[in-house]
Amino acid sequence: MSSTTSIPSLRDALTGMPRVSAAGWRRLDWLRRYLIAVRAAVLPLTLFSCLFGGLLALPWTPAEGGRLLLATVTLLFAHAAGNLLNDQIDWLVGVDRDRYFRVRYGAHPLAQGLMHPLGHVLLLALTASVALWLGIALCRSAGTPAWWLAGVGASLSVFYTWPLKRLALGELAIFLIWGPLLAGGVYWLVSGDWGPEILLLSALFGLGPTVVVLGKHCDKRADDAARGIRTLPVRLGPVWGPRVTVLAAVVQLCGGLGWAVTTEAWAYLLLLAALPALLGLIRVGLRRRPTARPKRFPTAVWPLWYGAAAFRFARASSVALVVAALLDGL
Repeated sequence: MSSTTSIPSLRDALTGMPRVSAAGWRRLDWLRRYLIAVRAAVLPLTLFSCLFGGLLALPWTPAEGGRLLLATVTLLFAHAAGNLLNDQIDWLVGVDRDRYFRVRYGAHPLAQGLMHPLGHVLLLALTASVALWLGIALCRSAGTPAWWLAGVGASLSVFYTWPLKRLALGELAIFLIWGPLLAGGVYWLVSGDWGPEILLLSALFGLGPTVVVLGKHCDKRADDAARGIRTLPVRLGPVWGPRVTVLAAVVQLCGGLGWAVTTEAWAYLLLLAALPALLGLIRVGLRRRPTARPKRFPTAVWPLWYGAAAFRFARASSVALVVAALLDGL
């Protein structure tokens, strides 16, 4: 997920967590700076969630396709704003300093002094304003329930860094946001319909982003514990934190296969494509995190250990679910 290149390419900014020096930052254009600052590499989690919810509603009318496009763009900007807000809060309260884990695995414009604090605030305000403006337009066209969905999702996002993450509720917030609220909410926005089967499928999708956050929090466990941030892996400890991460991944894959068998929606057997990534996560999750980078472990990925394996699994399972929803809806 990360890169050690001093001058990241556009591809690096879109697909990884580049580390960049002050000199390298000055040589970047505004687009690459923006993508690095908002952590664009994790935005596909939102893209896939929106696509999954929208594809469950196939076939679309032109108006329904337009609502899916508007919802997707809105939520991508909202996710970007949330990432900026998380970095802003953790930097202001002194968490993202003194070689904290977040600073070591990718560029942190505030902690590294790459951006002036006022510039970071203005970037956050601009990104949030775009999300807000698009969100208001979307809610006005969709009606009252959309305002409630937007309000709950925004509240969970704003309060994720504080206090939810510090109370071991951050992982639950991620599950709710990227599962029932995003995937399920987009399905409702597109189709105007809802049902228990959509709740189940959207919850199934939400397990993927939850696995990513659990893996990252397992990697950060020692740093978080030292700063009083009681994430779920901090509370579970160094053994059970990774095992719960693996369990969530197993539940997602087995749940999807179970859905395929019980409903004869055979396209969901595509989740088997995520099996190699799951086996890799299991191999990592059953081991203690090394204190130093193993000799053959990629330098560009370290210090992500559980988080890297979790991201590979979630990416594979998310793509498989999106393609399955597409094929099942055709």
